[in-house]
Amino acid sequence: MNSSHQFDEIAPTWDSDPVKVARALAVAEGIRNRVPLTRQMHALEYGCGTGLLGFALQACLGRITLADSSPGMLATLDEKIAAARSSNLHSMKLDLTSDPLPAERYDLICSLMTFHHIDDTGGLLRDLFALLGSPGYLCVADLDTEDGSFHGPGFAGHNGFDRGLLEHAAQAVGFHSIEFATVFHMSKPDSTGQTEFPVFLMVAAK
Repeated sequence: MNSSHQFDEIAPTWDSDPVKVARALAVAEGIRNRVPLTRQMHALEYGCGTGLLGFALQACLGRITLADSSPGMLATLDEKIAAARSSNLHSMKLDLTSDPLPAERYDLICSLMTFHHIDDTGGLLRDLFALLGSPGYLCVADLDTEDGSFHGPGFAGHNGFDRGLLEHAAQAVGFHSIEFATVFHMSKPDSTGQTEFPVFLMVAAK
């Protein structure tokens, strides 16, 4: 994942933004409404940050592995896990752009606002498909195509995603039964360009 050092710096205050908290809760609700979650499932959240989504899904799943490339985010996450005395949440340092695939296989993989930071979307989808057991579910939440106003000048990642193109990319690596829903909206009223930013949830099956 790109710019992990930037995420290291903002990790301690990440959870103080109520929009980020509300976004994670909305995505978790979207997942619960669309995937038959059970306490027997082992889940992976890729690009977990401080684990907001994983914590929101904690009661619905068995073991949850929370993976990120940012040591700062993982340090904050580990503090949260310890404070909550959570027995089913576990952190892992992982960057699929450079690290080998873990040996573990998962029943559910979820990702929140991570895909637009990854240059090779097709490669990431291929890796996540390989990490899923069968049957398994992939849940990706990210931005719809936007004009670059969300991150502003200098951002090197994707300016959101066209749902049709992302669906085609997911189908190309083997996913099926792909569905999209809008689960959250973010506003940047001071933006000189686009001010409203929908967040989609893509659910795909293996």
